[in-house]
Amino acid sequence: MRILATLLTLACLAAPAQAQHLRIGLTSDPDVLDPTLSRTVAGRQVFAAMCDKLVDINERLEIVPQLATAWRWADDGRALVFTLRAGVRFHDGEPLTGEAAAIGLRRHLETPGSTRRPEMGPVSEVVATGPMEVTIRLTEPFAPLLAALADRAGMLVSPRQARVTGADFQREPACAGPFRLVRRIAQDRMELERFEGYWDRASIHYERVTYRPVTDATVRLANLRAGALEVIERVSPSDVGDFRRDQRVRLHQGPSLATFYIAINVGNGPRSQTPLGQDARVREALERSIDRQALVNVAFEGLWKPANQAVPPDHPFYARSVPIPPRDVARARALLREAGHQRVRIRLSVPNTTDYQQASEVIQAMAAEAGIDIDIQQVETATLLNQWSVGDFEALMIQWSGRVDLDGNLFAFHACGAPLNGGRYCNRDVEAALTDARRSVDPAVRASAYDRAARMYLADRPYINLWQPLTLHGALASIQGLRVVPDGLIRVQGLRGAR
Repeated sequence: MRILATLLTLACLAAPAQAQHLRIGLTSDPDVLDPTLSRTVAGRQVFAAMCDKLVDINERLEIVPQLATAWRWADDGRALVFTLRAGVRFHDGEPLTGEAAAIGLRRHLETPGSTRRPEMGPVSEVVATGPMEVTIRLTEPFAPLLAALADRAGMLVSPRQARVTGADFQREPACAGPFRLVRRIAQDRMELERFEGYWDRASIHYERVTYRPVTDATVRLANLRAGALEVIERVSPSDVGDFRRDQRVRLHQGPSLATFYIAINVGNGPRSQTPLGQDARVREALERSIDRQALVNVAFEGLWKPANQAVPPDHPFYARSVPIPPRDVARARALLREAGHQRVRIRLSVPNTTDYQQASEVIQAMAAEAGIDIDIQQVETATLLNQWSVGDFEALMIQWSGRVDLDGNLFAFHACGAPLNGGRYCNRDVEAALTDARRSVDPAVRASAYDRAARMYLADRPYINLWQPLTLHGALASIQGLRVVPDGLIRVQGLRGAR
């Protein structure tokens, strides 16, 4: 009944579709619309229309100009200097200058609870070194910095807003993107209007953009077909065949940086005091109970790729010394006995969306055969992430949308005390190896350090990586200019309806 009601509600918005209004269906509601504090993929989707970055990435994962037109390393890799684009204004009318950029970057470093701080590495200071130049100085070389600035760490807000946080900030973030936020209704919509002062105004062909969280994949597709939405993210693999047979819609497909995994609470409060949280043998038993290929075949039509690390096996930094372990039910049962258990019960929290429900039910059935009983709890995504932060979980399944540089997939999750390390995993040897990888720009040195780290954290198993998807967006057949970039973000620049 809930799905039917949602279908009827959204379908009522479809007639008639307005040519100047772009409506995008998201898989979940964002958390905070603050690039310094945000943690959700849904938030990144909205930021793609609100907040330009110093640099961006393209379909080939090349770093390309956005708010900066040029950059260079200086001081033997201990400084990164950006030349800023002239004529850029923030949503409140303030101009982009070297000092404005420095203030915006320092906000990521200085705001309490910033999730961007660890992404930026060993920054010693950020200063304006010219009217249209900003320099980030480091205490030591930090190879992942430029890639980090192609995401939320590179998003700048107006100097007037830089010291504002909380609800006051989210009412008017004042970024430098093509659209500005005018209203948000939690769990329902984010409404944006075109910013007439945008520096690349010629690439914007809509007056308004509305983002709607629609957690059920069937409902998203139905509303795309009905014309209530023009674009949707994360098409379900089970709908791919229907997409290709329906001339009203078009499937846009490409590679993805994302990975899906189970995070385990090993040290964050009372909820970590479980057999799963306190015994690596139980965690190994859980992993050994899972047949990843069968999982993606059953839940995702065989389209996704099995994975045990944050990058696929063909990635240059994949740790080949620790390949994907095969399913071994006998080994899983033996590990439980070694840990003193005949059976164990695990509470697995998952977002309340279709793909997570399907996958968790397949894992539940597999694990039961190995003596592991899984209770599945469906939770709204933003709530789940908050529970992850405060330690109110035993195990949870979630997606990480992925970063161009592997450091962005590992350090903030595995370093002791890092903000994305919700399970409070801490192994100083792992942290040292990941730090070594950050300090070198030599690919061979970095690969060796990542291999050393992987051999330790994949044995400790604070995370169990499961699969990597494709990027699958859906759009009305009339939509033109939809680019499929591996970070999965829907870029509004160049998007237009049929002329």
